[in-house]
Amino acid sequence: MNLRPTLVILVTILLLFSCKDAPIRPVIRIIPLPAQSADVDEIYTLESSTRIEINNESDQLRKIAKYLSNHIETYFGLSNDIIISDSKDKKAIFLKLDENLKIGKEDYHLNVQSNGIIIEASSPNGLFYGVQTLIQLMPAVPKKLTAVNIPGVEINDTPRFAWRGLQLDVSRHFMPKDFMLKYIDAMALHKLNTLQWHLTDDQGWRVEIKKYPRLTEIGSVRNKTIIGHINNSYSSDTLSVGGYYTQNDIRDIVAYAKERYITIVPEIAMPGHSLAALAAYPELGCTASNYEVASRWGQFSDVFCPGKETTFSFIKEVIQEMAPLFPGKYFHVGGAECPESRWEKCSQCQQRMQSDSLETSHALHGYFQKRVSDIVHAAGKETAEWDDVLQDSTVSKGVIITWHGEDGIIKATKRNNQTVVSPGRFYNFDQYQNNPKEEPLAVGGLITLEQVYNFEPVPKDLSLRESRNIIGIQANLWTPYMKIPMVVEYMTFPRAAALAEVGWSPKESRNYLWFMKRMQFQVKRYEAEKITYSKAEFKVAL
Repeated sequence: MNLRPTLVILVTILLLFSCKDAPIRPVIRIIPLPAQSADVDEIYTLESSTRIEINNESDQLRKIAKYLSNHIETYFGLSNDIIISDSKDKKAIFLKLDENLKIGKEDYHLNVQSNGIIIEASSPNGLFYGVQTLIQLMPAVPKKLTAVNIPGVEINDTPRFAWRGLQLDVSRHFMPKDFMLKYIDAMALHKLNTLQWHLTDDQGWRVEIKKYPRLTEIGSVRNKTIIGHINNSYSSDTLSVGGYYTQNDIRDIVAYAKERYITIVPEIAMPGHSLAALAAYPELGCTASNYEVASRWGQFSDVFCPGKETTFSFIKEVIQEMAPLFPGKYFHVGGAECPESRWEKCSQCQQRMQSDSLETSHALHGYFQKRVSDIVHAAGKETAEWDDVLQDSTVSKGVIITWHGEDGIIKATKRNNQTVVSPGRFYNFDQYQNNPKEEPLAVGGLITLEQVYNFEPVPKDLSLRESRNIIGIQANLWTPYMKIPMVVEYMTFPRAAALAEVGWSPKESRNYLWFMKRMQFQVKRYEAEKITYSKAEFKVAL
């Protein structure tokens, strides 16, 4: 066992907490912690005369430079010219894109010295993350200045996992477009790169589908919602709750995310959690009864009918409309929590089982997911699914999001699926993060900041080959009890900072006390950006 990194961290912590007047080391400002860093005993001075130089005129590179200059101007009132150059001006901030660098697409090198700053990467992704780190080296509090001092440092950085994500449910409660853009900015601050967008469920359909207009005319609106927690609620309000994103809204949000190197993975819940769709098009269910958009939380017996070809025609046409809106690789097709009681009594489902030699209604679920996967592949995408589908004999070849804990992780990786670790016990951020008496209403449970930080996503029992199937981690924001954006932010932050460090930084560098010291700077950034966050772990004055 190599104790050197641990000893270095412990010594650093002791120095930080015992020497009040000691200079602030550059790395203490940075979350997630870089893979490798070394202090440089110099100070760089940023002024209005400082130029931001780029080494080519690509649109992406210019946008990254503009992102940096906008931050400097917004926070400090300094305006910096952007020019194409080979960085002969040694006092410049030089952003260098070099495809010949032998580093990963999200890796970057950052060097801050008194005579200049250079960030270099092999792809725009890495360069953007280098800029995020540079921003964190600047003061966290906006203030008009004539000059900004940036501490010297040399960083070689690379993420631990490729998928570092949040899932946001906008079905239970719709989140407006301007909040989605703000949420994406907050993700970028933490070097998170994947947003799984839960667009449909029993309680609302939130995406415009031109071929099926009733999905938003009817399926996006519920006429009442239960009052209080589901465990002790016996009444509902009479308020109409709705909202959906037009296809132009989605294009705008996706484009905004793309410029921050965040991929949006759309999710359509199926075959379960589909009451909103059935309310709009009842012929897609087994009973074709008068379905209603759900006003309570939980699971419902009425689901898509896999015995009808019209069901798969509907899904195909929805996916064909949606796929071009999302240029990313994946399309999430649900697969979670699907009761099969309706299928057992449905003559068309039973006929499907007989014709396709399916022995159980559970096998029918596997059949459904396989048909939908084929539709997704035909649309040029790969599937992502919840780990419930691992119970089926026919397992998807796509990405598995494992919310059932270590058993789900082990099962997915052993079946050679690419796996995103997302255990409800640690990563469902709809649970309390402090004493419930002091918190907004939540689903229950307790997930503290420290628990998120200390959870190790790679089980010890996996072989090296199996562990390589783990491509990332993801926290989930289910919104039955999050009616407004402010509460979504509160439940996300600062826990998303802990998630980001687990997803980016080397496992050996993790230390909660050191993380909390750095969080003293991060929460100042939250306040500057007007991000609502839980102060449960920050009882001391900042």
